[in-house]
Amino acid sequence: MNRLITFLAAGLLLLFLSSLTLFTVDERYSAVVFQFSEAKRIISKPGIYFKVPFVQEVRRFDRRIQTIDESQPARIQTIEKMNVLADSYIKWQIVDVEKFYKAVGLDDRKATDRLRNTVNNMLRDEFGKRTVQDVISGKREEVMKQVSKVADTDAANLGVKVLDIRLKRVELEAGTLNSVYERMQSERKTEANRLRAEGAAQADKIKADADKQREVLLADAYNKAQKLKGEGDARAAAISAAAYGANPEFYAFYKSMDAYRESFAKKSDVMVLEPSGEFFKYMKNPRAGGGK
Repeated sequence: MNRLITFLAAGLLLLFLSSLTLFTVDERYSAVVFQFSEAKRIISKPGIYFKVPFVQEVRRFDRRIQTIDESQPARIQTIEKMNVLADSYIKWQIVDVEKFYKAVGLDDRKATDRLRNTVNNMLRDEFGKRTVQDVISGKREEVMKQVSKVADTDAANLGVKVLDIRLKRVELEAGTLNSVYERMQSERKTEANRLRAEGAAQADKIKADADKQREVLLADAYNKAQKLKGEGDARAAAISAAAYGANPEFYAFYKSMDAYRESFAKKSDVMVLEPSGEFFKYMKNPRAGGGK
């Protein structure tokens, strides 16, 4: 019985000593072995390791991807002096435990605070160069690309890698919504007036061009008509001259008949003439043109 108790006591003592001298590191963590607050060993591979009991202690650092998620959105001002609320998150991971420990010690919050401040400062800088439209939709990807670049450079000094930075939402403050709506309405009205003015100017231009073409066409038609009329008159004169030259008596008789027809075309027409005048000579004598 005494031997059993002694054996059990020895086993318990061995377990106790093992717990003081042995420790494990799994694949999720890296470990730093401290001796009197001085880092003696850095362990990055998983396994079972020894330490000096009561003299050395082990601190584990999580190597998994971690998230900094803002509890409250940051209040940021754009180039138009309008305040927006930017809600973002940061994905980061420890890649160099030694550098991380030297930079922030045993307080992980120093690393998260530094990353948060770096990202918020960069967002303020980038938003301050752009309009509300740009940061809400137009150039958000460009903004986040620049923020990620600077944040990752700063994080490298901590032994940390920034894997992703995203804006979950960007909203206008309630106090600035009315001014934004008013500005949008003003811009739309200005654009509408500009389009109307351009349309009116274009319409005037088209009308002026149409009027010009109309005048050109009318002038061209008038010239052609006058030309045709001149040609017709010349041809008629030639025909008349030819007819007169062929038989002057008949020509004179024919012209007199035309004159009679035109003169007596209407019953209401009244003419006062001397019966012995030249106008009636062919009525008195159809051969008057011959003189005998």
